[in-house]
Amino acid sequence: MSLPRPITPHLWFDTQAREAAEFYCSVFPDSNIESIVRIRDTPSGDCDVVSFSLHGQPFMAISAGPYFKFNPSVSFFVNFDPSREAGAAARLDRTWNALVDGGQVLMELQEYPFSKRYGWLQDRYGLSWQLILTDPAGDPRPLIVPSLLFTGEVYGRAEEAGAFYRSVFDDSGAGQLARYPEGSSPDRPGTVMFSDFHLGGTWFAAMDSGHEHGFGFNEAVSFVVNCRDQAQIDRHWARLSSVPESEQCGWCKDRYGLSWQVSAIALDKLMNSGDQQIVDRVTRAFLEMKKVDVAKIEAAARGE
Repeated sequence: MSLPRPITPHLWFDTQAREAAEFYCSVFPDSNIESIVRIRDTPSGDCDVVSFSLHGQPFMAISAGPYFKFNPSVSFFVNFDPSREAGAAARLDRTWNALVDGGQVLMELQEYPFSKRYGWLQDRYGLSWQLILTDPAGDPRPLIVPSLLFTGEVYGRAEEAGAFYRSVFDDSGAGQLARYPEGSSPDRPGTVMFSDFHLGGTWFAAMDSGHEHGFGFNEAVSFVVNCRDQAQIDRHWARLSSVPESEQCGWCKDRYGLSWQVSAIALDKLMNSGDQQIVDRVTRAFLEMKKVDVAKIEAAARGE
């Protein structure tokens, strides 16, 4: 059985969640802010949680203090396909100019062996984007695809991780796989130069990098899995949670250090009910939890 909605990237900001969401919605077509919910009396104080969509890809963002910083271990591919859009290259350039304003270039926007036009940047908030003019002969991909860079202690495990994630989520499948050839030092031949796969309806990319980057996965970017019921929560939690000390409020870390939020459709509906008293009661309940307990969440919503 497939997940009820796509896996949702969740972005942790100090105070700029709403501002950043508005900025991203101004950059990408067919984008909008869906809801803004204030959760009160958390360990970070009162926090705004913003749900928004960028060209069909759902995102969430929270303003919850200066505890985690974005880094390029998680970035977002933006695919511009000239076979589907006559002005793809021009729109890529416009998007690049908007995102790089106030940010920094990680790889210059230019031609590379794998693309006629590609560049990697960090935007004004530190979030990383890879803009690429895709090969018209290849299979189409969504406009925005989360990308995972396996470095440091998890270097060389991108292929293994892709297979693991596909074993966790129903209706998943592999896509492309390109390996580093001989002479790619510091990357070992055979490790993953590029791969992609879909988990349910959500595409991901994954790559290894043997360079000394000095960064790795952290809680600044996590991935929200909205489950139908307690049984599905239990199943995903059992597979994904590998760091007991990181378990809190439905958050967990997997064996590679990537953060997930194993949540529930029922919780999402209650938090977006528009009733601040319900939101406050539910917030107090889930702040005490590690794994989400749907029955306790629903009882808190009723005031029990």
